[in-house]
Amino acid sequence: MPDTREQSDPRQRCRALQDTFFASRSLIIAANRGPVTFQTAEDGSRSFTRGAGGLVTALTGLAQQIDATWIACARTEADMAWGQGDVPMGTGKHRGNIRVQFLAPEPEAYDRYYNVIANPLLWFLQHSMWNMPLAPVIDRSTWLAWDDGYVAINQLFADAIVEQVRANGQPTLVMLQDYHLYLAPRMVRGQMRPSERPVLMHFVHIPWPGAEYWRILPPAMRGAILEGLCGADIVGFQTHADALNFMRTCQTHLNRVGVRYGRGRVWYRNHATHVRAFPVSIDVGRLKRLARSQEVAQHRVDIENLVGDCQLILRIERIEPSKNIVRGFQAFGEMLELYPEHRGKVKFLALLVPSRLDVDEYRAYLDAVMAAAGQINAHYGSSNWEPVRVLVGESYPRAVAAMQRYDALLVNATADGMNLVAKEGPVVNRRDGTLVLSEGTGAREQLEPAALVIPACDIYATANALHRALVMPAEERRERGQRLRTLVEENDIEMWLCSQLETVTRLKL
Repeated sequence: MPDTREQSDPRQRCRALQDTFFASRSLIIAANRGPVTFQTAEDGSRSFTRGAGGLVTALTGLAQQIDATWIACARTEADMAWGQGDVPMGTGKHRGNIRVQFLAPEPEAYDRYYNVIANPLLWFLQHSMWNMPLAPVIDRSTWLAWDDGYVAINQLFADAIVEQVRANGQPTLVMLQDYHLYLAPRMVRGQMRPSERPVLMHFVHIPWPGAEYWRILPPAMRGAILEGLCGADIVGFQTHADALNFMRTCQTHLNRVGVRYGRGRVWYRNHATHVRAFPVSIDVGRLKRLARSQEVAQHRVDIENLVGDCQLILRIERIEPSKNIVRGFQAFGEMLELYPEHRGKVKFLALLVPSRLDVDEYRAYLDAVMAAAGQINAHYGSSNWEPVRVLVGESYPRAVAAMQRYDALLVNATADGMNLVAKEGPVVNRRDGTLVLSEGTGAREQLEPAALVIPACDIYATANALHRALVMPAEERRERGQRLRTLVEENDIEMWLCSQLETVTRLKL
């Protein structure tokens, strides 16, 4: 008699689905970055560093059991020297190999593709960050970058995918990732006969703005992007709002297109593209293991020495304008003005990771961030109390240690595909800390029931939410913290992957 407990366990069903799904299928991941980066030592020996992203984690769990290939652009000379081959991934029972294929585009083409079109043009557009009276300026150099960079490297990926699909010799699922590869699905579909085509999925990790905002791009660019994505069988987004915006964008900007909102389907060029929300998540088990490590414990001592007896407001961000760091500091200052009882009794710690400082807007934003912190310290600080401490640098163990200690975690991005800090913090926090979360984050759709949700631009509302988080009764804090942990742990990175496989199975693709 079958074990009904196993049948009802979502994780058991998920693992059984993975085993069944890939029993006769291969998997190809296509992304700008690979799962590993190679280095060559002075003695000529080669080593690699594994990527920390959730997608790497999800695939590693499958590596033992499936035929998996990851196609990416080389980032180092050692990557280019590697070319392609099996790379051992994982540890213990999760040990397995992933076939990694590095593409080596011409440096100038890659620069145009990545540094002119993908970043910043598309990234700024999709985060609704362009200052329309002044920017962007699309000129001859932009079109050169589009044709000789973005289009060319998408074609490079498409050619490699087609070659690998044919080499697999069995049905293949191709999972394309993010805004770097919008054109590739249509390119792959156009090169293959119907009988040999793989199932094409494209997951968009960043927000998808409303249809009108896409008018920033010339018709030829936005049309190519939409046509490219409509070459996929499934297009996935972080939120239902993003999925709806995509369908509206197709209806607005494509000719002879059919959109069925109730079914989540776009019909274009005699092909159905199914549009779904798959909220990305974290590897809960791996995070908890790191949180118990000696390295994190050492950082926690430093955090405790920094915070002392004060309550802690924490934020952990890359330094980029969409993260809304300046308004977060301004809201803290507003809270100290409105509720002076917090002065001397709370500290705001910001762990900030440098990002894209070769872009003018990012360098200017870092200056604005440091100025905002300095103004608060100058106005409210004293010889024995520094209200705001900013630490710039990248240390994930230090970030985990700080997440264990916070009383309030501020995540107030103006636009964010998901924001995994909002999910990581509640899992490791030891003080029943409260999550203050903006409407602009993708995480809001899942975590709103247990977070304090704020409008991203409303400094007054954010100040009051921070105050409420700090004075909230202990029982309410515990209930909210437990609910957040449950929401995240029941919907981790494994379930994110599983939900996509379930969709492919349900649609019989």
